[in-house]
Amino acid sequence: MKNRVLCFGEVLWDAFGDEKKAGGAPMNVARHLVQQHVDVTFASRVGNDASGTELVDFLKNHGLYSDLIQRDNTLPTCEVTVELDDKNQATYIIPQPVSWDNIHLDKTLIEAAKRSSIIVFGSLACREKTTHDTLLNLLDETDAIKIFDVNLRHPHYTLATIETLAARANVIKMNEEEADLLIGGGSNDLKSKITEFQKKYHTKTICVTRGDQGAIIWHDYEFFEHPGFCVEVADTVGAGDAFLATFVAGLIANNPIPKILLNSCAIGAYVTSQRGANPIYNRDEIDSIKKSLV
Repeated sequence: MKNRVLCFGEVLWDAFGDEKKAGGAPMNVARHLVQQHVDVTFASRVGNDASGTELVDFLKNHGLYSDLIQRDNTLPTCEVTVELDDKNQATYIIPQPVSWDNIHLDKTLIEAAKRSSIIVFGSLACREKTTHDTLLNLLDETDAIKIFDVNLRHPHYTLATIETLAARANVIKMNEEEADLLIGGGSNDLKSKITEFQKKYHTKTICVTRGDQGAIIWHDYEFFEHPGFCVEVADTVGAGDAFLATFVAGLIANNPIPKILLNSCAIGAYVTSQRGANPIYNRDEIDSIKKSLV
């Protein structure tokens, strides 16, 4: 097994008032994979502008820059406004179109996909036709495990796009609110909703995160659950990305699902206890979280 992960999609600046931090779900996943010593590459597109140059420098400094980072001479680099409510829950104002709406399929990207054992992708980057078509063509070019991070950002998705991506995925990760939105109706029981979703898309593995209530995974006709960990929340930005990266690292290590779930919930909880999406791991704190169940 090649054990290389390709993360595909948006990279951007998250603006918190006067402060800005590099972000984007697939880039955040890639950064967490780097911290977990996984061989990862990242594909995206930035504008040929000052913000884009700053992002390129950032990616270089964090080991994520390669010729898979395209430059766009027309569309700008994305800068997102992040607003936190009184519970530190984040909402995002995302401009459109921006450079990562225009990721092109080329030989370099195809070869990267063929060298990868896992491809991680989301729905946000597929809101415009060019990147949407590039991803679908890319998925057709590889036998890698395809992991779909649903990551809905209203109004930047359509049900048709979600269904197309879900049908291509071996693993689907979403949060509980996204599960309610995508499945809707029927039973209020989450397990029943997951079962209904699986029957529709025939997905091998479905993971639903539940905030401070942990997560539930359906894998090979069996449910696995973890109740989550109690931490003091700084903000929730990037917690789902940290969870997903840890899940991917666990798959690569061939860990059993209960261990993957434990580690993923612990890393996700640790990130919520820190400011920003990509805090440097403090292994002692993470180990302490693992020992303190809700």
